[in-house]
Amino acid sequence: MKKNILFFVFASFTSILLGQLHEVGISFGGSNYVGDIGANYYIYPNKPAGAIFYKYNWNPRIALRTTYSYLPISGNDLDSNTDFRKNRGLPPFSNTINEIALGLEYNFYDFDLSSDDKTWTPYLLLELVGFNYTNVKSHPNPGQINFGNKTSYAIPFGIGYKSKLYGTLAFALEAKFRYTFEDDLDYTDRETPNVILEGTGNDWYMFTGFSLIYTFGRPACYAKGL
Repeated sequence: MKKNILFFVFASFTSILLGQLHEVGISFGGSNYVGDIGANYYIYPNKPAGAIFYKYNWNPRIALRTTYSYLPISGNDLDSNTDFRKNRGLPPFSNTINEIALGLEYNFYDFDLSSDDKTWTPYLLLELVGFNYTNVKSHPNPGQINFGNKTSYAIPFGIGYKSKLYGTLAFALEAKFRYTFEDDLDYTDRETPNVILEGTGNDWYMFTGFSLIYTFGRPACYAKGL
C-alpha cells in the first residue's frame, strides 16, 4: 500500500512537470544609458548587447522567467541633445553591465503555441534585478582614478510582443528599462573633482532587442494560476 501511494505521488508530480511548457531563448539588440554624460534618449540603443533566458509557463497568462544580460554602455557629450553638455565636452566613457533578472512575464492574452488561435500577445515584465559594473573607488591624485567593481540593484520594468514563428519556435520584440540607485555608471557623480553636472539624478540603463525562443515539453496542462 505504501509503495502504491509513493508511486501515485511520483507519477502525479512528474505529469505536472512534464505538462508545463518550458522555453529557452537568446536575445540580440542594443543597450544604452541615461546619466550625466551624453544623450538623454531612453530608447537609443548604441552598443551591441545580448541576453539568454529560461521561462516556465505557469499558465497561458503568466510565465516565470530568469535572464542573464550582457549590456555594454557608453556616452559622449558631443552626442548630447543639450547645449550645456555639448559645450562642456567631458571625455567619452564606456562600461559593461552584467545583469541577473528574476520575475514574471504577464501576457495580455492567453499564449499557447500548441493551440491554433493563441499564438501571439503583448506582455509586461515584472522583475527583480541585480547587476555588476565597474565603478570609481577613489581619486587619489588629480587625473588619477582607482577603479573597482560594484554590485547593486535596480527598479526594472519592460514591455514586449511575442508570436509563434514556426512549430516550437517563437520570436519576441522587447524593451527593458532599469532605474538604478547609483549615479556613477559613467564614472561621474557629485564627488568627481572638477566636473560640473547638469543634474543630480541617478542613472538609467536600457535594452531593446529581438529574441528567438525555443519551446519544449508536452502540450500545456496549465495550473489554474497564481
